[in-house]
Amino acid sequence: MTVIVRNATYESDLLRPLIFGMMDAMGGDKIGGKSRVLIKPNLLSPALPRQAVVTHPSVVRAVVEYCNQRGIRPLVADSPAMGSFDLVLRVSGIRNALRGLDCECRPFESSVRVDIGEPFGAIEIAEDAVRADVIVNLAKLKTHSQMFLTLAVKNLFGCVVGYRKPEWHMRAGIDRQAFARLIARIGRTLRPAFNILDGVLAMEGQGPGMRGVPREMGVILAGCDPFAVDQVVCRMLDLDPEQVPVLKAAREMGFPAPEAQIDGSLPEIRDFHLPRATSLIFGPKFLHGFIRRRALQRPVCNPVICRICGECWKICPAGAITPGQKPLRFDYDRCIRCYCCIEVCPFGALDIAETLVGRIFRGTPPQ
Repeated sequence: MTVIVRNATYESDLLRPLIFGMMDAMGGDKIGGKSRVLIKPNLLSPALPRQAVVTHPSVVRAVVEYCNQRGIRPLVADSPAMGSFDLVLRVSGIRNALRGLDCECRPFESSVRVDIGEPFGAIEIAEDAVRADVIVNLAKLKTHSQMFLTLAVKNLFGCVVGYRKPEWHMRAGIDRQAFARLIARIGRTLRPAFNILDGVLAMEGQGPGMRGVPREMGVILAGCDPFAVDQVVCRMLDLDPEQVPVLKAAREMGFPAPEAQIDGSLPEIRDFHLPRATSLIFGPKFLHGFIRRRALQRPVCNPVICRICGECWKICPAGAITPGQKPLRFDYDRCIRCYCCIEVCPFGALDIAETLVGRIFRGTPPQ
């Protein structure tokens, strides 16, 4: 299994031939004839390209151009966590970038039930993803408050439509690894033929939303296996893959990423700022109830930045945020620490905080 690594910029004259070469190397002849091609970017929320929240419009354009060159009219689709699909396309610049190209752009809407394996069985996944002959997975290199990193495999969770996403967060509850197993199973089921990871402008810190910090890294990775691409990112960042819940879950379920051969020069990045994340369940079992309510990291709000827009309580799967309250009020007994609220906050007003009790349990000095 080969993972391609290239230094890159968003300059179209340089990016287009780079993307074309990557697609050729991954088996571009799979795109042709009457094949139904789905291009799945990361369209989390309405954000400008410089904010590093969504896949850059230049990357999306280059892949659509590649499909057009092979005589295919692809579908560009996703299910944003916040804001309408059209708004995300407009704010991100993707709508303008695709002008003049032959493609269809629309959100995922209908779902079909697909058996993804134990312990989940049949779940609902976007019909467009299930019926596609070829999936081109255009992920963004970002940190993730719950899953540590959101890379190629995690991007496929976007094929779960609309508010079924927070429903799955609710089902997994505070068990981070249960949610990671779900994501790994979806990635294993959909098996995108092409995986391109946009790390030209990546995100570090408390991603994947507006709380994260854009960072220029100038790199694009690509491969036929999304798990292999994610493993190579770990090598680039000097991380043990066991630190990434999705990769750990994949190994535990018996489908670890194949050992990747690297085509290109892999940068060594040793100062990438990762999210503050601690185990959600710790300490003696008889104390787990108390710990869940009083000692877990929790979302907090900066009332100076917060505009009470309502995006957080609309997406909260546990109903743990009181609508319309100022300052924002959380019910931490109900909160499952999925951090969906932090992901979708358009103003970066929400963050993660450690409680005093949590620091005492973990032996962390008070701040």
